[in-house]
Amino acid sequence: MALQNIGAANSDDAFYRYKMPKMITKIEGRGNGIKTNIVNMVEIAKALARPASYTTKYFGCELGAQSKFDEKTGTSLVNGAHDTAKLAGLLENFIKKYVQCYGCGNPETEIIITKTEMITMKCAACGFTSDVDMRDKLTTFILKNPPEQKKGSKDKKAMRRAEKERLKEGEAADEEMKKLKKDSRKKTGALSKDASSKAATGKKKANGSSKKANGSSDEDHSNSPAGSQNEDRNVADDDDDDDDVQWQTDTSLEAARQRIQEQLSAVTAEMVMLSTTEAEKEKKTAPKENGNKAAAGAKPTPEQNSYETLVSEIKSRLSKSSTPSQLQSFLGSAAGTPQEIMSALFEALFGGLGKGFAKEVGKKKNYLSAAVQDEGSQMLLLRAVESFCGKASGDAVKEVAIALKVLYDADLLEEEVIVQWYEEGSGGDSQNAESESEEE
Repeated sequence: MALQNIGAANSDDAFYRYKMPKMITKIEGRGNGIKTNIVNMVEIAKALARPASYTTKYFGCELGAQSKFDEKTGTSLVNGAHDTAKLAGLLENFIKKYVQCYGCGNPETEIIITKTEMITMKCAACGFTSDVDMRDKLTTFILKNPPEQKKGSKDKKAMRRAEKERLKEGEAADEEMKKLKKDSRKKTGALSKDASSKAATGKKKANGSSKKANGSSDEDHSNSPAGSQNEDRNVADDDDDDDDVQWQTDTSLEAARQRIQEQLSAVTAEMVMLSTTEAEKEKKTAPKENGNKAAAGAKPTPEQNSYETLVSEIKSRLSKSSTPSQLQSFLGSAAGTPQEIMSALFEALFGGLGKGFAKEVGKKKNYLSAAVQDEGSQMLLLRAVESFCGKASGDAVKEVAIALKVLYDADLLEEEVIVQWYEEGSGGDSQNAESESEEE
Protein backbone atom coordinates (compact mmCIF):
# COMPACT_ATOMS: atom_id res chain seq x y z
CA MET A 1 0.00 0.00 0.00
CA ALA A 2 1.38 3.41 -1.01
CA LEU A 3 2.19 5.77 1.86
CA GLN A 4 2.47 9.55 2.10
CA ASN A 5 3.57 12.03 4.77
CA ILE A 6 0.91 13.33 7.16
CA GLY A 7 0.33 17.03 6.42
CA ALA A 8 0.77 18.81 3.08
CA ALA A 9 3.60 20.95 4.49
CA ASN A 10 5.68 17.80 5.01
CA SER A 11 5.00 16.16 1.63
CA ASP A 12 8.55 16.82 0.29
CA ASP A 13 10.38 15.65 3.46
CA ALA A 14 11.88 12.25 2.64
CA PHE A 15 12.86 11.62 6.28
CA TYR A 16 9.48 12.53 7.84
CA ARG A 17 8.45 9.63 10.09
CA TYR A 18 4.68 10.28 10.37
CA LYS A 19 3.00 8.59 7.40
CA MET A 20 -0.47 7.42 6.34
CA PRO A 21 -1.90 5.44 3.38
CA LYS A 22 -2.95 7.29 0.23
CA MET A 23 -6.71 7.60 -0.08
CA ILE A 24 -8.54 5.11 -2.31
CA THR A 25 -12.13 5.87 -3.36
CA LYS A 26 -14.77 4.01 -5.35
CA ILE A 27 -18.03 5.26 -6.89
CA GLU A 28 -20.94 2.92 -6.22
CA GLY A 29 -24.57 2.93 -7.40
CA ARG A 30 -26.43 5.04 -9.96
CA GLY A 31 -28.84 7.95 -10.09
CA ASN A 32 -30.11 9.17 -6.74
CA GLY A 33 -28.44 6.22 -4.97
CA ILE A 34 -24.91 7.01 -6.10
CA LYS A 35 -22.36 6.99 -3.28
CA THR A 36 -18.61 7.39 -2.77
CA ASN A 37 -16.89 4.63 -0.83
CA ILE A 38 -13.58 5.49 0.88
CA VAL A 39 -12.10 2.01 0.72
CA ASN A 40 -9.16 2.39 3.13
CA MET A 41 -10.71 4.83 5.62
CA VAL A 42 -10.00 2.48 8.58
CA GLU A 43 -6.25 2.36 7.76
CA ILE A 44 -6.11 6.16 7.36
CA ALA A 45 -7.89 6.72 10.68
CA LYS A 46 -5.50 4.36 12.47
CA ALA A 47 -2.50 6.29 11.12
CA LEU A 48 -4.07 9.54 12.36
CA ALA A 49 -5.02 8.00 15.74
CA ARG A 50 -8.62 9.15 15.27
CA PRO A 51 -11.88 7.18 14.95
CA ALA A 52 -12.90 6.55 11.34
CA SER A 53 -16.36 7.88 12.18
CA TYR A 54 -14.84 11.35 12.78
CA THR A 55 -13.31 11.63 9.31
CA THR A 56 -16.42 10.23 7.61
CA LYS A 57 -18.68 12.66 9.49
CA TYR A 58 -16.34 15.54 8.64
CA PHE A 59 -16.67 14.76 4.91
CA GLY A 60 -20.45 14.83 5.22
CA CYS A 61 -20.44 18.14 7.13
CA GLU A 62 -18.13 19.85 4.61
CA LEU A 63 -19.88 18.47 1.51
CA GLY A 64 -23.42 18.95 2.84
CA ALA A 65 -24.21 15.29 2.19
CA GLN A 66 -25.24 12.34 4.29
CA SER A 67 -22.38 10.16 5.49
CA LYS A 68 -22.26 6.85 7.33
CA PHE A 69 -19.56 4.64 8.83
CA ASP A 70 -20.36 1.01 9.63
CA GLU A 71 -18.39 -0.11 12.70
CA LYS A 72 -18.90 -3.82 11.96
CA THR A 73 -17.81 -3.88 8.32
CA GLY A 74 -15.53 -0.80 8.40
CA THR A 75 -17.33 0.73 5.39
CA SER A 76 -17.20 4.54 4.97
CA LEU A 77 -19.85 5.99 2.60
CA VAL A 78 -20.65 9.57 1.52
CA ASN A 79 -23.70 10.30 -0.64
CA GLY A 80 -22.89 11.64 -4.10
CA ALA A 81 -20.01 11.21 -6.52
CA HIS A 82 -16.84 12.94 -5.26
CA ASP A 83 -13.31 12.99 -6.68
CA THR A 84 -10.42 11.51 -4.72
CA ALA A 85 -8.52 14.81 -4.91
CA LYS A 86 -11.45 16.71 -3.39
CA LEU A 87 -11.79 14.27 -0.50
CA ALA A 88 -8.01 14.32 0.04
CA GLY A 89 -8.16 18.12 0.38
CA LEU A 90 -10.92 17.83 2.98
CA LEU A 91 -8.85 15.22 4.82
CA GLU A 92 -5.94 17.69 4.90
CA ASN A 93 -8.21 20.30 6.54
CA PHE A 94 -9.30 17.69 9.10
CA ILE A 95 -5.65 16.92 9.93
CA LYS A 96 -4.88 20.62 10.52
CA LYS A 97 -7.91 21.12 12.79
CA TYR A 98 -8.13 17.84 14.72
CA VAL A 99 -4.77 16.02 14.44
CA GLN A 100 -1.71 18.29 14.23
CA CYS A 101 -0.49 20.17 17.30
CA TYR A 102 -1.02 23.92 17.06
CA GLY A 103 2.34 24.47 18.72
CA CYS A 104 4.87 22.14 17.07
CA GLY A 105 2.85 20.73 14.15
CA ASN A 106 3.42 17.06 15.03
CA PRO A 107 0.43 14.68 14.82
CA GLU A 108 1.16 13.08 18.23
CA THR A 109 -1.96 14.55 19.87
CA GLU A 110 -4.80 13.15 21.94
CA ILE A 111 -8.34 14.60 21.98
CA ILE A 112 -9.45 15.52 25.50
CA ILE A 113 -12.93 16.77 26.46
CA THR A 114 -12.85 19.10 29.48
CA LYS A 115 -15.44 19.39 32.24
CA THR A 116 -16.83 22.53 30.57
CA GLU A 117 -17.57 20.60 27.33
CA MET A 118 -14.59 22.08 25.48
CA ILE A 119 -12.39 20.06 23.09
CA THR A 120 -8.61 20.28 23.47
CA MET A 121 -5.66 18.36 22.03
CA LYS A 122 -2.73 17.38 24.28
CA CYS A 123 0.56 16.97 22.38
CA ALA A 124 2.79 14.11 23.51
CA ALA A 125 5.80 15.58 21.67
CA CYS A 126 5.98 19.12 23.13
CA GLY A 127 3.29 19.07 25.84
CA PHE A 128 1.33 21.95 24.26
CA THR A 129 -2.47 22.00 24.72
CA SER A 130 -4.37 23.14 21.61
CA ASP A 131 -7.89 24.59 21.87
CA VAL A 132 -10.18 23.40 19.06
CA ASP A 133 -12.57 25.91 17.48
CA MET A 134 -15.98 24.95 18.91
CA ARG A 135 -17.82 26.67 16.06
CA ASP A 136 -16.99 23.79 13.72
CA LYS A 137 -19.89 21.39 12.98
CA LEU A 138 -17.88 18.27 13.82
CA THR A 139 -17.40 19.35 17.46
CA THR A 140 -21.02 18.50 18.35
CA PHE A 141 -20.52 14.98 16.93
CA ILE A 142 -17.27 14.56 18.94
CA LEU A 143 -18.98 15.66 22.18
CA LYS A 144 -21.74 13.09 21.62
CA ASN A 145 -19.23 10.38 20.62
CA PRO A 146 -16.10 11.01 22.73
CA PRO A 147 -12.93 9.07 21.90
CA GLU A 148 -11.73 6.26 24.13
CA GLN A 149 -9.21 7.58 26.63
CA LYS A 150 -5.91 5.79 27.05
CA LYS A 151 -5.76 3.53 30.07
CA GLY A 152 -2.42 4.94 31.17
CA SER A 153 -3.70 8.47 31.80
CA LYS A 154 -6.73 7.21 33.73
CA ASP A 155 -4.59 4.91 35.86
CA LYS A 156 -2.16 7.72 36.58
CA LYS A 157 -4.93 10.10 37.72
CA ALA A 158 -6.57 7.42 39.84
CA MET A 159 -3.22 6.59 41.41
CA ARG A 160 -2.62 10.24 42.30
CA ARG A 161 -6.07 10.53 43.90
CA ALA A 162 -5.48 7.35 45.91
CA GLU A 163 -2.09 8.63 47.07
CA LYS A 164 -3.61 11.92 48.26
CA GLU A 165 -6.37 10.09 50.14
CA ARG A 166 -3.85 7.77 51.83
CA LEU A 167 -1.73 10.75 52.83
CA LYS A 168 -4.71 12.50 54.43
CA GLU A 169 -5.75 9.34 56.29
CA GLY A 170 -2.20 8.84 57.56
CA GLU A 171 -1.97 12.42 58.83
CA ALA A 172 -5.32 12.10 60.64
CA ALA A 173 -4.21 8.84 62.27
CA ASP A 174 -0.93 10.42 63.42
CA GLU A 175 -2.78 13.36 64.98
CA GLU A 176 -5.11 11.04 66.90
CA MET A 177 -2.16 8.97 68.15
CA LYS A 178 -0.37 12.10 69.37
CA LYS A 179 -3.48 13.26 71.25
CA LEU A 180 -3.90 9.88 72.95
CA LYS A 181 -0.25 9.86 74.06
CA LYS A 182 -0.50 13.41 75.44
CA ASP A 183 -3.67 12.57 77.40
CA SER A 184 -2.14 9.39 78.86
CA ARG A 185 1.02 11.25 79.91
CA LYS A 186 -1.01 13.99 81.61
CA LYS A 187 -3.03 11.41 83.57
CA THR A 188 0.04 9.44 84.70
CA GLY A 189 1.85 12.67 85.63
CA ALA A 190 -1.08 13.83 87.80
CA LEU A 191 -1.32 10.46 89.55
CA SER A 192 2.42 10.35 90.27
CA LYS A 193 2.34 13.89 91.71
CA ASP A 194 -0.51 12.99 94.09
CA ALA A 195 1.26 9.82 95.22
CA SER A 196 4.54 11.62 95.81
CA SER A 197 2.88 14.40 97.81
CA LYS A 198 1.03 11.91 100.05
CA ALA A 199 4.22 9.88 100.65
CA ALA A 200 6.15 13.03 101.51
CA THR A 201 3.56 14.25 104.08
CA GLY A 202 3.41 10.78 105.73
CA LYS A 203 7.17 10.63 106.08
CA LYS A 204 7.28 14.13 107.53
CA LYS A 205 4.80 13.17 110.27
CA ALA A 206 6.51 9.85 111.12
CA ASN A 207 10.05 11.21 111.09
CA GLY A 208 9.43 14.58 112.76
CA SER A 209 11.69 13.83 115.69
CA SER A 210 14.48 12.37 113.61
CA LYS A 211 14.58 15.51 111.42
CA LYS A 212 15.33 17.67 114.47
CA ALA A 213 18.19 15.39 115.56
CA ASN A 214 19.77 14.61 112.22
CA GLY A 215 19.17 17.86 110.32
CA SER A 216 18.45 18.43 106.64
CA SER A 217 20.67 15.54 105.42
CA ASP A 218 18.18 12.89 106.57
CA GLU A 219 15.32 14.80 104.94
CA ASP A 220 17.10 14.78 101.58
CA HIS A 221 17.91 11.09 101.99
CA SER A 222 14.27 10.20 102.76
CA ASN A 223 12.85 12.19 99.79
CA SER A 224 15.31 11.00 97.11
CA PRO A 225 14.10 7.34 96.82
CA ALA A 226 10.49 8.47 96.40
CA GLY A 227 11.43 10.85 93.60
CA SER A 228 13.42 8.17 91.79
CA GLN A 229 10.53 5.71 92.13
CA ASN A 230 8.10 8.22 90.63
CA GLU A 231 10.42 8.83 87.69
CA ASP A 232 10.72 5.08 87.14
CA ARG A 233 6.93 4.80 87.14
CA ASN A 234 6.59 7.55 84.51
CA VAL A 235 9.15 5.85 82.28
CA ALA A 236 7.43 2.48 82.73
CA ASP A 237 4.04 4.04 81.84
CA ASP A 238 5.52 5.54 78.65
CA ASP A 239 6.99 2.16 77.74
CA ASP A 240 3.62 0.51 78.29
CA ASP A 241 1.96 3.03 75.98
CA ASP A 242 4.52 2.29 73.28
CA ASP A 243 4.07 -1.49 73.73
CA ASP A 244 0.32 -1.19 72.99
CA VAL A 245 1.02 0.31 69.54
CA GLN A 246 1.91 -2.10 66.73
CA TRP A 247 3.99 -0.48 64.01
CA GLN A 248 3.93 -1.90 60.49
CA THR A 249 5.55 -0.86 57.21
CA ASP A 250 3.38 -0.81 54.09
CA THR A 251 5.43 -2.48 51.33
CA SER A 252 2.83 -2.20 48.54
CA LEU A 253 3.58 -0.52 45.21
CA GLU A 254 1.24 2.40 45.94
CA ALA A 255 2.91 3.07 49.30
CA ALA A 256 6.36 3.03 47.68
CA ARG A 257 5.23 5.55 45.08
CA GLN A 258 3.76 7.70 47.85
CA ARG A 259 7.09 7.72 49.70
CA ILE A 260 8.89 8.64 46.45
CA GLN A 261 6.45 11.54 45.97
CA GLU A 262 7.07 12.80 49.52
CA GLN A 263 10.83 12.55 49.01
CA LEU A 264 10.48 14.47 45.73
CA SER A 265 8.62 17.34 47.44
CA ALA A 266 11.24 17.38 50.20
CA VAL A 267 14.05 17.42 47.62
CA THR A 268 12.48 20.35 45.73
CA ALA A 269 12.15 22.35 48.95
CA GLU A 270 15.80 21.61 49.82
CA MET A 271 16.90 22.60 46.32
CA VAL A 272 15.14 25.97 46.64
CA MET A 273 16.91 26.65 49.96
CA LEU A 274 20.24 25.56 48.39
CA SER A 275 19.87 27.93 45.44
CA THR A 276 18.97 30.93 47.67
CA THR A 277 21.88 30.33 50.08
CA GLU A 278 24.35 29.98 47.18
CA ALA A 279 23.09 33.25 45.70
CA GLU A 280 23.60 35.01 49.06
CA LYS A 281 27.13 33.57 49.38
CA GLU A 282 28.06 34.82 45.90
CA LYS A 283 26.84 38.29 46.81
CA LYS A 284 28.87 38.32 50.06
CA THR A 285 32.08 36.93 48.52
CA ALA A 286 32.06 39.25 45.48
CA PRO A 287 35.32 41.24 45.08
CA LYS A 288 35.41 44.71 46.59
CA GLU A 289 36.59 46.19 43.30
CA ASN A 290 33.31 45.25 41.63
CA GLY A 291 31.41 46.87 44.47
CA ASN A 292 33.45 50.06 44.14
CA LYS A 293 32.82 50.11 40.40
CA ALA A 294 29.08 49.67 40.91
CA ALA A 295 29.07 52.44 43.52
CA ALA A 296 30.93 54.72 41.13
CA GLY A 297 28.24 54.15 38.47
CA ALA A 298 30.03 51.67 36.17
CA LYS A 299 28.37 51.04 32.82
CA PRO A 300 26.65 47.65 32.27
CA THR A 301 28.41 45.09 30.10
CA PRO A 302 27.22 44.34 26.55
CA GLU A 303 26.02 40.91 27.72
CA GLN A 304 23.77 42.57 30.32
CA ASN A 305 22.38 44.98 27.74
CA SER A 306 21.58 42.16 25.31
CA TYR A 307 19.90 40.11 28.05
CA GLU A 308 17.76 43.07 29.18
CA THR A 309 16.84 43.75 25.57
CA LEU A 310 15.74 40.14 25.15
CA VAL A 311 13.58 40.36 28.31
CA SER A 312 11.93 43.56 27.08
CA GLU A 313 11.25 42.04 23.65
CA ILE A 314 9.57 39.00 25.20
CA LYS A 315 7.47 41.25 27.45
CA SER A 316 6.33 43.28 24.43
CA ARG A 317 5.35 40.05 22.66
CA LEU A 318 3.35 38.91 25.68
CA SER A 319 1.62 42.29 26.00
CA LYS A 320 0.37 41.99 22.41
CA SER A 321 -1.64 38.83 23.29
CA SER A 322 0.82 36.55 21.54
CA THR A 323 -0.18 32.87 21.43
CA PRO A 324 2.22 30.15 22.69
CA SER A 325 2.85 29.00 19.12
CA GLN A 326 3.78 32.54 18.03
CA LEU A 327 6.00 32.90 21.07
CA GLN A 328 7.69 29.59 20.20
CA SER A 329 8.56 30.79 16.70
CA PHE A 330 9.96 34.04 18.12
CA LEU A 331 12.12 32.21 20.69
CA GLY A 332 13.49 29.97 17.94
CA SER A 333 14.81 33.03 16.07
CA ALA A 334 15.88 35.09 19.12
CA ALA A 335 19.54 35.99 19.56
CA GLY A 336 21.32 34.49 22.57
CA THR A 337 22.23 31.18 24.11
CA PRO A 338 19.43 28.71 24.96
CA GLN A 339 19.97 29.35 28.68
CA GLU A 340 19.73 33.14 28.20
CA ILE A 341 16.53 32.76 26.20
CA MET A 342 14.94 30.47 28.81
CA SER A 343 15.97 32.73 31.73
CA ALA A 344 14.71 35.82 29.89
CA LEU A 345 11.36 34.11 29.20
CA PHE A 346 10.97 33.13 32.88
CA GLU A 347 11.86 36.64 34.05
CA ALA A 348 9.51 38.24 31.52
CA LEU A 349 6.63 36.02 32.70
CA PHE A 350 7.17 36.17 36.47
CA GLY A 351 9.69 38.96 37.19
CA GLY A 352 8.67 41.21 40.09
CA LEU A 353 6.09 38.76 41.48
CA GLY A 354 5.85 38.04 45.19
CA LYS A 355 3.00 36.28 46.90
CA GLY A 356 0.89 34.26 44.41
CA PHE A 357 3.89 33.34 42.24
CA ALA A 358 2.92 29.63 42.13
CA LYS A 359 -0.60 30.44 40.88
CA GLU A 360 0.83 32.55 38.04
CA VAL A 361 3.04 29.61 37.02
CA GLY A 362 -0.07 27.44 36.73
CA LYS A 363 -1.83 30.07 34.61
CA LYS A 364 1.09 30.66 32.21
CA LYS A 365 2.41 27.10 31.93
CA ASN A 366 1.40 26.97 28.24
CA TYR A 367 3.99 29.65 27.44
CA LEU A 368 6.65 27.60 29.23
CA SER A 369 5.59 24.47 27.33
CA ALA A 370 6.31 26.34 24.08
CA ALA A 371 9.96 26.58 25.14
CA VAL A 372 10.37 23.15 26.79
CA GLN A 373 10.82 20.56 24.04
CA ASP A 374 13.06 17.86 25.56
CA GLU A 375 15.04 16.90 28.70
CA GLY A 376 17.71 19.46 27.84
CA SER A 377 15.08 22.19 27.80
CA GLN A 378 13.83 20.96 31.19
CA MET A 379 17.31 21.47 32.66
CA LEU A 380 17.41 24.98 31.16
CA LEU A 381 14.05 25.71 32.81
CA LEU A 382 15.31 24.53 36.23
CA ARG A 383 18.39 26.74 35.93
CA ALA A 384 16.14 29.66 34.98
CA VAL A 385 14.17 28.99 38.19
CA GLU A 386 17.45 28.95 40.10
CA SER A 387 18.49 32.37 38.72
CA PHE A 388 14.99 33.66 39.45
CA CYS A 389 15.43 32.70 43.13
CA GLY A 390 18.50 34.95 43.35
CA LYS A 391 16.53 37.99 42.16
CA ALA A 392 13.00 37.37 43.52
CA SER A 393 11.54 38.49 46.83
CA GLY A 394 11.23 36.25 49.86
CA ASP A 395 7.49 35.65 49.31
CA ALA A 396 8.13 34.35 45.79
CA VAL A 397 11.02 32.10 46.89
CA LYS A 398 8.78 30.45 49.51
CA GLU A 399 6.43 29.32 46.71
CA VAL A 400 9.13 28.00 44.34
CA ALA A 401 8.73 24.43 45.61
CA ILE A 402 4.98 24.62 44.93
CA ALA A 403 5.68 26.03 41.46
CA LEU A 404 8.00 23.10 40.67
CA LYS A 405 5.25 20.71 41.76
CA VAL A 406 2.83 22.49 39.36
CA LEU A 407 5.30 22.10 36.47
CA TYR A 408 5.83 18.43 37.41
CA ASP A 409 2.08 17.74 37.37
CA ALA A 410 1.83 19.48 33.96
CA ASP A 411 4.50 17.09 32.55
CA LEU A 412 6.89 19.99 31.89
CA LEU A 413 9.44 18.59 34.38
CA GLU A 414 10.36 14.96 34.94
CA GLU A 415 11.49 13.46 38.22
CA GLU A 416 14.84 12.27 36.81
CA VAL A 417 15.71 15.76 35.53
CA ILE A 418 14.82 17.39 38.88
CA VAL A 419 17.00 14.91 40.78
CA GLN A 420 19.87 15.42 38.30
CA TRP A 421 19.63 19.20 38.72
CA TYR A 422 19.67 18.84 42.49
CA GLU A 423 22.69 16.52 42.43
CA GLU A 424 24.63 18.95 40.21
CA GLY A 425 23.88 21.80 42.62
CA SER A 426 24.53 20.01 45.92
CA GLY A 427 27.49 17.77 44.94
CA GLY A 428 28.34 15.15 47.55
CA ASP A 429 25.62 16.22 49.99
CA SER A 430 22.95 14.66 47.79
CA GLN A 431 24.72 11.29 47.88
CA ASN A 432 24.85 11.38 51.68
CA ALA A 433 21.15 12.24 51.80
CA GLU A 434 20.36 9.35 49.47
CA SER A 435 22.36 6.88 51.58
CA GLU A 436 20.60 8.05 54.77
CA SER A 437 17.18 7.70 53.12
CA GLU A 438 18.04 4.14 51.99
CA GLU A 439 19.15 3.19 55.51
CA GLU A 440 15.88 4.52 56.92
